[in-house]
Amino acid sequence: MALRLDTQIMYLKGVGPKLGDLFNRKGLKTLRDLFEFYPRAYEDQRAARNIASLKVNDIVSMKATVAAVHSVNMGRSTRKMYDVVLRDASGQIHCKYFRVPYKGYFERFKPFTEVRVVGKVIEYRGRLEFHHPDIRDIEPDEETQDALIPLYTEIEGLATSKIMKLVRHAFAQIEEWPPEALPKWMLEKYNLKPRKDALKEMHYPDPAKAAEYTEFRNASQRRIIFEEFFWLELFLASRKAGFQKGVAAKIENSGEKLQALEKSLPFEMTGAQKRVFAEIKADLEKGHPMHRLVQGDVGSGKTLVSFMAAIYVAESSFQSCLMAPTEILAEQHFKNAKKVLEPLGIRLAMLVGKTKAAERKQILADLAAGEIDLIIGTHALIEDEVQFANLGLVIIDEQHRFGVEQRGVLKNKGKSPHFLVMTATPIPRTLAMTVYGDLDVSIIDEMPAGRSPIQTRAIYDSKRPQALQFMLEQLQKGRQAYFVYPLVAESEKIDLKNAVSEFEKLQAQFPKVTFGLLHGKMKPDEKEQVMEKFRRQEIQVLVSTTVIEVGVDVPNANIMIIEHAERFGLSQLHQLRGRVGRGEHKSFCILIMGYAVSEEGKQRTEMMEKTSDGFKIAEFDLEMRGPGEFMGTRQSGLAGFKLANLVRDMQLLQSAREAAFEVLRKDPKLAFADHKGLKEELLREHGPAALAGIA
Repeated sequence: MALRLDTQIMYLKGVGPKLGDLFNRKGLKTLRDLFEFYPRAYEDQRAARNIASLKVNDIVSMKATVAAVHSVNMGRSTRKMYDVVLRDASGQIHCKYFRVPYKGYFERFKPFTEVRVVGKVIEYRGRLEFHHPDIRDIEPDEETQDALIPLYTEIEGLATSKIMKLVRHAFAQIEEWPPEALPKWMLEKYNLKPRKDALKEMHYPDPAKAAEYTEFRNASQRRIIFEEFFWLELFLASRKAGFQKGVAAKIENSGEKLQALEKSLPFEMTGAQKRVFAEIKADLEKGHPMHRLVQGDVGSGKTLVSFMAAIYVAESSFQSCLMAPTEILAEQHFKNAKKVLEPLGIRLAMLVGKTKAAERKQILADLAAGEIDLIIGTHALIEDEVQFANLGLVIIDEQHRFGVEQRGVLKNKGKSPHFLVMTATPIPRTLAMTVYGDLDVSIIDEMPAGRSPIQTRAIYDSKRPQALQFMLEQLQKGRQAYFVYPLVAESEKIDLKNAVSEFEKLQAQFPKVTFGLLHGKMKPDEKEQVMEKFRRQEIQVLVSTTVIEVGVDVPNANIMIIEHAERFGLSQLHQLRGRVGRGEHKSFCILIMGYAVSEEGKQRTEMMEKTSDGFKIAEFDLEMRGPGEFMGTRQSGLAGFKLANLVRDMQLLQSAREAAFEVLRKDPKLAFADHKGLKEELLREHGPAALAGIA
């Protein structure tokens, strides 16, 4: 049979149903998938050297002999750290693994076996080591292989050499290639190779260009990276075009209530707050639906800006809704709104899961009759029975916590309402361009006057008694503290401290201190009772999980202690730290690390000590973890990057974005003959929704 890109892998010579099923389970079904299973690295066997010659940051491929394999318990945990010791005539080196690549990985390495190790040399506690390198048996025909070998992610023990042979078989057997999707003008303008040539060269790398391949700047890699960015950017550009075609309420009024608000505030708004509101106001006055993201660090005053938008909309007789991810945060917003907006005559309501039936019925009736100007709530707002008389503005807080569908349901409750999303998770500009390419982005990059920096210190578990003593001294001065743990209850799988048992231990250890417990498994009423007691200072120390990450505002609390800080992401640590430093008192954040901390965990806590700038922290976090993990599963398309890297390939991202917007500027409906391939590929990549903005 003639092989094409959509031919199933199982029909490739040397595969068959059993191996085909193995590929299938990994999401590799067709020859296209196989060709797009790009090498994750390249092994330059000419760069081989001995252990004594290694230097920090060297990326090497070298032969060595297994001397020993050890496993070490990580503190009191049941988790193990594995150490494979390698030796050659010049010395020895340790290969550390803080997680197991797959079951049986370490059983393969027998003492005195010759292996090849490929990895980056790092310095750890004054010694050169490899962390998570590739170690594999020496292939029988290795000496005759090319000098530059593509390395693939192993598939359940299917060696990289076997995958390479199958890919090359596929290239030899394929007979039909589809036409080039990118138009000729784009290939020429951005100096891009044809796709077919780029694919082939990536799997058959030229040894003379080894440095280009290992640094991901070869022309074949550039082409693939460009197109991965381009399809997402074209999708986002078409969505944006669709938004701009829509007709929304033109909000224009005297702004009388806004002026009254500014006069009533006990503080001066920051220049950044004023600038961002001016951008929002300009959007509301255009008559097209606003789609704007407001980014701002913890405590930068995003909520006030969103309230101002709701006031402006209400003065034109339209309604607004604000959806928050948790009841605690919704209640916090409602309390602030009552304080700031009710005196201006803005009619408010709150709708959450625990709202009583009679009250809920009245709220729904008032909302449908247009007697509520701003409703604040949780997911309860997207239920079918929630109907608005005249919804003009949708505000989503901590928007990364909501799926696209949930936001869409809320948006459909009005006739093309304006859309404002907020996040206190600072997102680096490169990532915002990609993930929020369909939104206009405003940044509140200035903190209110008078907020003192939070002193942050990372310590090991052995110094915990000193941290507790320091906390007691602050409690004696009338302050309050947070104690945060990674787990709610004890786990058999992971031996980490947990909120419930540590709450009991702390109570026994400090009988004169009043403790409260808060975690996500508690009922909403129980959570609110605990929080209210903490706000009223009836609780001195709140023992919690990350449920307090967002929306808890107690100005008297000035100490944040985070146990097993190495287990939290940087963004989470930064959000948790933001719960203190909200009042007049000097504030502190103490990060307590466990016994066995990876180099990455140590780097995270060091970054927290160095800066309180959320954007700097986010840039560092993105570099460490990569975009997929940084953002979770928020954006369709982001997880689809197989080769592109937002940190390394920023210039290509900017070129791809420029190309996508240029295409739609030249040809808004993708009707030109040389853009036919763009339309087909966009449909294949993102489905029918991708064409909504260009129809």
